[in-house]
Amino acid sequence: MNHEENNELENEQELGQEQQEMDNAEETEAKIVDDAAEWKDRYTRLYAEFDNFRKRTQRERIDLIRTASGDIISAMLPVLDDFERAIKANEMSEDHAALKEGFVIIHNKMRNILEMKGLKPMDSMGQTFDTEYHEAITNIPAPSDDLKGKVVDVVEKGYFINENVLRYAKVVVGQ
Repeated sequence: MNHEENNELENEQELGQEQQEMDNAEETEAKIVDDAAEWKDRYTRLYAEFDNFRKRTQRERIDLIRTASGDIISAMLPVLDDFERAIKANEMSEDHAALKEGFVIIHNKMRNILEMKGLKPMDSMGQTFDTEYHEAITNIPAPSDDLKGKVVDVVEKGYFINENVLRYAKVVVGQ
């Protein structure tokens, strides 16, 4: 009987250990499932947050563009008013010198407004041709050797806005 009791005790201990190992495995599995669910939740929330950030940034960019163009337009309205007054004055005036002077004044006013907004004209004449700033319209024989590869004529002036090229200068290059 002692031997039988001993076998039974060993069998119970083995069953207890197996049960404990199964319980540990179930706990580990449950922990892994919970961790996976938590990570999935974090991922979903982070993705949603990023998507909201992307949409908000896009809306802000559109609003900025609209606001910036409104700022420029409102700054240019006085120039438009000056042109309208000049057209009316031109209808009744025969004085060409006064007309010419009026257009120079309006031009200077417009240039000053645009310069205050960050516009700068490009100085291209006599400069070495650079594709970063210039667009070659045509090449002509250089009038002198020192003008080879340089801008000999500016067809359309180039401009910078806040140190970035807004419009490339259209130039004639000497060869």
